[in-house]
Amino acid sequence: MEQIEELLSRFIGYPTISEDSNLPLIADLAERLEHVGAKVELFPDETGEKANLFATLGPDADGGIVLSGHSDVVPVAGQNWSSDPFRMEPRDERLYGRGTCDMKGFIACCMAMAPEFAELDLKRPLHFAITYDEETGCFGAQALAKILAAKQTRPSVALVGEPTMMKVIDGHKGCHEYTTYFNGLAGHGSAPAKGVNAVEYAARYVSRLIYLQAQLQARAPKDCRFDPPWSTISVGGLHGGVAHNVIPNVARVEWDFRPVQSSDKSYVQSELQRYCHEDLLPKMRAVFADAEINTEVIGEVEGLMPAEPNEAREIVMSLTGANSTETVAFGTEAGIFQSLGMSVVVCGPGSIDQAHRADEYVEREQLELCIKMLDGLKATLT
Repeated sequence: MEQIEELLSRFIGYPTISEDSNLPLIADLAERLEHVGAKVELFPDETGEKANLFATLGPDADGGIVLSGHSDVVPVAGQNWSSDPFRMEPRDERLYGRGTCDMKGFIACCMAMAPEFAELDLKRPLHFAITYDEETGCFGAQALAKILAAKQTRPSVALVGEPTMMKVIDGHKGCHEYTTYFNGLAGHGSAPAKGVNAVEYAARYVSRLIYLQAQLQARAPKDCRFDPPWSTISVGGLHGGVAHNVIPNVARVEWDFRPVQSSDKSYVQSELQRYCHEDLLPKMRAVFADAEINTEVIGEVEGLMPAEPNEAREIVMSLTGANSTETVAFGTEAGIFQSLGMSVVVCGPGSIDQAHRADEYVEREQLELCIKMLDGLKATLT
């Protein structure tokens, strides 16, 4: 346990907030894995300030097992921490610091076990996938997926170590985030008919999103295991306006969509397109011909769909002693690996309730359980 805490303390010391570089941490991990004989590949993003790591122990063959984690953490600005968030602090049986549970605790466990895995006569490859920008849209994992899809040898199982209190998760909803922009015509508040009020049309759009919320409930699949068992829409913000007496010419709506089935995505997109082109835009352009409504995709991360069969589920259930699986509402990179044809589960140390909060922590017991699971993985690899 002492080694894991030393590793976690070191990794917490890298302030890998999503908007900043993750390269110092990635270089540290790469050096450790190369030292034990792993084949390490680094894939930088377009800026050169971030990189994915993909490392392999064992034979160059199909059917490998991926241990997946993300390197980035959420910001700490505006949070009331009782200690330095980038300096791990042990208190009782908890280890505090940004990323302790989400998800550098799992990465520390993987690095602690890497030398032991390297000593085995592996019949099945073991891969380590460490990505960037999971917290802002899983952009690193999506870039890595394109690279893995082009490889001649493919892994078949992925274990994503997000915090689940070491419970086995075989399903979560997708997470799609959008910003819809409205461009109208400014004017004086005393003559509203002479302008195109972008805020008013944005409000109508929000009303349509609320209407679609109810329609999605009626479309809930039979025997759906998610909670709630239907796709959801949430409006995160409506912004616009400069003064009480000015007709605003621009506005934006920020919203979130979490589908339980792909058909709901098509339904929502077609309904919103129809509403904009048949209702809102004709009214806006009757006053101002250049009026526009445009939607920006902030991120579209596919969900992890419960699947049969699922080798990952069978392996991890046997290693943890679980006799059942669960689904969760939060998103992960698991659906991206599933889209490559892998069987996937999410299982890792710590609680999602602690993630993203001030005084984030992971319990020592959770790290010990994670190490026990990874140690049990040896039998599957040899």
